[in-house]
Amino acid sequence: MSAKNTTRRKFIERTLLASGAIILAPNFISCKKDEDLTVSELDTTLLTIKNFNEGVASFDPSSSSVLLWTRYASADAEIIWEVAIDPSFSSILRSGKITTETSRDHTIAIELTALNENLKLYYRFANIADNALSVTGETITLPEEASSVKLAVCSCSNYQAGLFNTYDAMANSNADIIVHLGDYFYEYGAGGYGSTAENASLNRQHKPANEIITLEDYRTRYKQYRSDTDLQLAHQKKPFICVWDDHEIANDTYKNGAENHDETTEGSFEIRKQNALQSYSEYLPFSRQDKDNNSIIYRTINIGNLVNMIMLDTRLIGRDKQLSVSNYFDATGLNTAALENDLNDPSRSILGTTQKEWLLSELTSNTNQWQVLGQQVLMGQMDIPIAMLTAFGSENFAEILTELVTIKVRMQNNDPTLTDAEKTKVLTTVPYNLDAWDGYPVDREQIYQALNGKKIVTLAGDTHNAWNNTLYAADGTEVGIELATSSISSPGFETYLGTTDAAFITGFEQALTTLIDGLRYFDASKRGYMMTTFTKTEITSEWIYVDTILSSSYETSIGHTITYS
Repeated sequence: MSAKNTTRRKFIERTLLASGAIILAPNFISCKKDEDLTVSELDTTLLTIKNFNEGVASFDPSSSSVLLWTRYASADAEIIWEVAIDPSFSSILRSGKITTETSRDHTIAIELTALNENLKLYYRFANIADNALSVTGETITLPEEASSVKLAVCSCSNYQAGLFNTYDAMANSNADIIVHLGDYFYEYGAGGYGSTAENASLNRQHKPANEIITLEDYRTRYKQYRSDTDLQLAHQKKPFICVWDDHEIANDTYKNGAENHDETTEGSFEIRKQNALQSYSEYLPFSRQDKDNNSIIYRTINIGNLVNMIMLDTRLIGRDKQLSVSNYFDATGLNTAALENDLNDPSRSILGTTQKEWLLSELTSNTNQWQVLGQQVLMGQMDIPIAMLTAFGSENFAEILTELVTIKVRMQNNDPTLTDAEKTKVLTTVPYNLDAWDGYPVDREQIYQALNGKKIVTLAGDTHNAWNNTLYAADGTEVGIELATSSISSPGFETYLGTTDAAFITGFEQALTTLIDGLRYFDASKRGYMMTTFTKTEITSEWIYVDTILSSSYETSIGHTITYS
């Protein structure tokens, strides 16, 4: 790249940054065979698998396209890439050359278009000058008409919290696609969140050691995570559909700030956000051109005219700052009227106006059997008794929880001896998590009302725990289900409960499913993923868990299964 072009790019980037725009690394588009020379025409015995240290990956398959990715160890290297319909590469479908650049940290993203539907594809990269070859990746194009599809759904991978056995399990599963709902990595420094005495021997401390702020910090963290062999295998074997959550930037991010960002000591949040999103687009590219050629993270992927996969950004583009329950306590207790007033403020949004209007249009116009929201946070309404909230972490928490559950069961059995005071103790509630859709009920209800009889399926991550909710509109109409995955390695509720005692955790799980209307399943302590199978008549979701993240020798089990039609 010439110095003139480099200067021009930097000027454009500074201008965009000042205007609040998002700078994303572009994809190279390939709609035909670009070069005559292929790896297959060379003596491959001279090539060694090396220098492609972060492996290979593919993203956002459609019936006619897919994105291929890799990273080479140095810039200004000419990379040959090729795609075949057989693992021996005897039948080359597409090939080309591309040169790596420092400006995008030597990463390469090739968006193949004009492909045939329903293909199994094999791809690889090579640098002839270095005699370097990548591993062979596997990916697909989607069928135009599908009778079924299997999605492995995951979230929340914390490198220093434990091994990525869940990625290995998904790589070796029969999933067609892996859907990653965010928190692909964590921004905290070495020894911070996720580090314990129990996992210290794994020697998986974050790099760089500091909390990540700069563009190079974020890139270094991606390279560390992508050095993990289990994660590499998952990317090598399965195409991913990804969306960011908060930790790709900073904890509890919203459109112009984050809980884990202090402008006094850490500088401009806008610059940090830009650093985070540029590096995200370098390492987790997505097919992001809308009809007006705009770069956007929210997008739809049509899976065989069966599943309309609607990927949302509930974190950055339009989210107003989260409310905090602690701000509504006064000398007399929780000021529920003030909290309700602010929660129902129609000006507050989790999506923003543009994305919300786009989503409502998608939901009303699409005719696929299943309308699926792939997004970050819990959508189900989950109100818990204030008495439970205020007792959490106290010595008598178990006693109070037992009392509340006993009262709720008596209410369900229409016990005539219940007092008004007992009923009030259970019925005086507050949303469990204002960082989720419960903190933005106006947006949620607008989505429910737009369904007009359609049912939605919401996929969620973020909490590190497994959930299954029935979704209800404000008038009590059932509008769909929520399927929320456990984490890959991040700690769950067991950390906040302060115990790993199985009996206590089971009791806590049963208590929440009793106290929260609409909550059908909850797991508070296991790590894993969901395997969700869509057919023309029903959905089957299996919560699959690994038995350890402290040893590479692990087993999987199905913890729970539901069917929805």
